[in-house]
Amino acid sequence: MSSHFEKHCARRFLVSGRVQGVFYRASTRREAQRLGLSGHAKNLPDGRVEVLAAGPCAAVDELEAWLWQGPPAAQVDEVLAEEFAGEVTAGFRTE
Repeated sequence: MSSHFEKHCARRFLVSGRVQGVFYRASTRREAQRLGLSGHAKNLPDGRVEVLAAGPCAAVDELEAWLWQGPPAAQVDEVLAEEFAGEVTAGFRTE
């Protein structure tokens, strides 16, 4: 297998803490776009943010590490991750 075929991953994250109303979704979208990922970031009714990210595994891993930090006003308590097997629309959006 030649090195220019990167392994692709899709992962769903549930981010807990002070992550709504602190530009978490917009910051996540900017970071995901910088990394060339597709997916979304959306607020959930329980106060968490769901992030779906698909693309090269190394970039998904990098976004996962960033999710623990988030934007300056965020206070992240937990990031739960699971593999995602569904379809992911191209581009990264916030909902």
